[in-house]
Amino acid sequence: MAKAAVSVAKRRPTRQIHVGGVAVGGDAPVSVQSMTTTKTADVEATIQQIYALAGAGADIVRCTCNEREAAEGLARIVPRSPVPIVADIHFHVEMALAALDAGVNGLRLNPGNLRKPEEIKLVAAEARDRGVPIRIGVNAGSLHPALYERFGGATPEALVESARMELAYFDEVDFHDVKISVKASNVALMIEAYRLASETFDYPLHLGVTEAGPPPGGLVKATAGIATLLAEGIGDTIRYSLTADPVEEARAGRQLLEALGLRERKGLDLIACPSCGRAEIDVIKVANDAQVALEARKIPLQIAVMGCVVNGPGEAREADLGIAAGRKRGHLFIKGKIVRVVPEGEMVEALVSEAEKIVSEGIEARLAAADASAEQAAEEDRRELFESKGSDANHSDERVIEIRKHLRALGGDAPPAGRGATAAGGSQGAGDETSSGEDGTGS
Repeated sequence: MAKAAVSVAKRRPTRQIHVGGVAVGGDAPVSVQSMTTTKTADVEATIQQIYALAGAGADIVRCTCNEREAAEGLARIVPRSPVPIVADIHFHVEMALAALDAGVNGLRLNPGNLRKPEEIKLVAAEARDRGVPIRIGVNAGSLHPALYERFGGATPEALVESARMELAYFDEVDFHDVKISVKASNVALMIEAYRLASETFDYPLHLGVTEAGPPPGGLVKATAGIATLLAEGIGDTIRYSLTADPVEEARAGRQLLEALGLRERKGLDLIACPSCGRAEIDVIKVANDAQVALEARKIPLQIAVMGCVVNGPGEAREADLGIAAGRKRGHLFIKGKIVRVVPEGEMVEALVSEAEKIVSEGIEARLAAADASAEQAAEEDRRELFESKGSDANHSDERVIEIRKHLRALGGDAPPAGRGATAAGGSQGAGDETSSGEDGTGS
């Protein structure tokens, strides 16, 4: 007699929200998140890291928005990102509003940092009007001092109460597009806080152990907390907060979900740009056709489908293989290097053929077999696309103008990250920003 399949506990029901095109909560698959470590103002470096994160399994990526230059960077990043972008807001309401102007797909607010009720409600109302969800990101390391005193420390009850208070402000402006996290670096505290949150709220929960540290210890701590809760049916989206290359976070998250049977294990990893004003092809159709053809052949590679040759090969240079369009031609690239040019109508066939050759011959052999004239052809197409569509085909400059206008109306730029006072007038202290996290806690 066959044994019954063994699985984790049934997911606890939650509301469903959408971060861009990714559903979170309800019956949606548990999603993986990570956060860039680049300066958001460095658009090209950030885009490249986002593609690397997407390739490693991240469904949603968060970027810091701590200064005007970061907000302007987001205006240029969002239309080029292959996954939804969430802006991490630290201490300044101006940056939350600027991120919304930039077109982000979500916000993360820490109740311990942005404290003035009128500012919290202003951001919630703006997010409501734009259909942008907010994560209430409670953190044991930056809990409001009044809650520390009231509960005698960062207890599970204190963390959940912080989220409840924030929700009350959101309710006042009829905003309910919310997910919640109650993170701590102490694994046992984190587990108990999420158990209590799951009993208290029906909003989707974002799981994570903050400040988990570098591997292997950080992986052990994060897995101990996240996996325990997932096995109990608690959690709708996860992030490993490691002191490491964020690609390791995305990869670990994906592997954990696969190990628990919460996400399908697959060989092919296909990533694609979201299409934009410079796209020369129907990216969605080409990506779908490529997905079907490559999965049928069980190709175990990371493959990218990019809308144009201007940015595509550079943005997806970590992919084993990819193809980008330009002037009715497809530019095949391996690890970012253009190796062949094919007619537009043969893009999918060329991609499949090259993928099969890489599997049988290896990447180095296929790089050695590159057409010497391919890079020159790509450069000609890049130049032609710039001349015909300009340098701002996504109209990001218009968003940048709006960001600057609104910041001036609010009284100027917010102070640089890591300097000055919180919205409540207190010292940043433990909430001071670091490159690895959102408020000095890496959560």
